[in-house]
Amino acid sequence: MRVFLTGATGFIGSRIIPELLKAGHEVLGVTRSDAGAAALIAAGAIPYRGTLEDPESLAQGAAQTDGVIHCAFDHDFSNFVANCEKDRRVIAAMGAALQGTDKPLIITSGTGMGSAQPGQMATEDVINLDNPNPRSASEKAGNALLDAGVNVSMVRLPQVHDPVKQGLVTPYVTVARDKGVAAYIGEGLNRWPAAHVSDVARLYVLALERRDAGARYHAVAEEGIAARDIATVVGAGLKIPVISLLPTEAHEHFGWLGLFVGMDLPASSTLTRATLGWEPTGPGLISDLTAMRYFD
Repeated sequence: MRVFLTGATGFIGSRIIPELLKAGHEVLGVTRSDAGAAALIAAGAIPYRGTLEDPESLAQGAAQTDGVIHCAFDHDFSNFVANCEKDRRVIAAMGAALQGTDKPLIITSGTGMGSAQPGQMATEDVINLDNPNPRSASEKAGNALLDAGVNVSMVRLPQVHDPVKQGLVTPYVTVARDKGVAAYIGEGLNRWPAAHVSDVARLYVLALERRDAGARYHAVAEEGIAARDIATVVGAGLKIPVISLLPTEAHEHFGWLGLFVGMDLPASSTLTRATLGWEPTGPGLISDLTAMRYFD
């Protein structure tokens, strides 16, 4: 297939490119800059100019290909609600360009959308559109396209990591460095699921090739790592104390990250593994945090 890939120069997208090429696909990768175009050419992809702020530019690119993987997202969490709405518009535009075809569109969401209530294990067969997380806009957009006959499936992400980046743990490390303490909320028993970026990249390709409209896949290698364990390894890496905070102290200490840091978000990938034959092989989150270079 000729595959349209948004976020092609990003943390996950840049890892998806070699997986697509290895599987025999051609990649039309989205970039907004000359430097990004050069990086895509070096990686063996074809550059395509487009931005999330211009959904029509992405719709036109999607129409030129045999399938779409949409993993771009604006990770400015100070504007999280607006960025989730921007993602909804992009999904709607690309889906409209594919309507009337059976071309697969893989969109991205979060594992929390598969949890019926806080602290309950998220599973692929649950679609909690009442989840207060604004990222639900992405799945709502996907459902609207399914109703319109578009071949949409969804990859739900946990904390995606390697020794350099680790999803929301990356800004957590920044806060810990700035505050001089690695903090968790209460007893720190709330859990975050995780997967190595190489495993996540393989899953996107498997989902694309499966072409199963309406499927939800969980890119989860570890169902839940306790916040206290994350704080402990970060504290050791930064050589700072590890402390507990009250829930009422979360926002003052963490800023926007306080909305997430106390959440209990365990997630399963049992159905994903059975359906796609996907078996994660990359290092765990704690291993990557241990290997991280905290002082350069």
